[in-house]
Amino acid sequence: MQTTPANAETTEDVVDLLRAQHGRIRDLFDEVMHSEGSAQEEAFHQLVRLLAIHETAEEMIVHPAARSMPGGDGIVDDRLAEEREAKELLAELDGMAFDDPRFMKSLDKLRMDVLTHARAEERYEFDRLKVQFSPAQLKGFAAAVRAAEATAPTRPHPGTESAKKNMLVGPLAAMTDHVRDLIRDAGKG
Repeated sequence: MQTTPANAETTEDVVDLLRAQHGRIRDLFDEVMHSEGSAQEEAFHQLVRLLAIHETAEEMIVHPAARSMPGGDGIVDDRLAEEREAKELLAELDGMAFDDPRFMKSLDKLRMDVLTHARAEERYEFDRLKVQFSPAQLKGFAAAVRAAEATAPTRPHPGTESAKKNMLVGPLAAMTDHVRDLIRDAGKG
């Protein structure tokens, strides 16, 4: 087990990279739940973006590699089902006003679902990746994850929970998301 948290920007091991992102996701949930106004809005937009790019990269790079492991298909299928549910709830939240009485309740449900999902990934998928693949392979996966994240959509797109669907839909969705992000950000200033 890892004793010190990795820095997501500098680690060269895909498992350390993804665990560091899971830590950042936990922190962002806390920021959204314990802040107000523009700070809450900014933390929420960061959370949506990180969840979207993180899941896309896992679906494109990590899950296909995990399928090659003994029992990998079942492990990955379970994670993909969890990811789809989270994307659906995140998409609903992304269109909800922060003062909507349902927002915090839905956010807390999403938080619990995402954190449970992350623990399952770490236990059943990531730990096995460390054993199954060499340090050089894990380094290659980290580089591939970063490349996938650089071009990934910044918002949830339920129904794209596979490498193939992300390759087909991802570029157009990413471009649309980036334009929406620019419009949203331009309205602030």
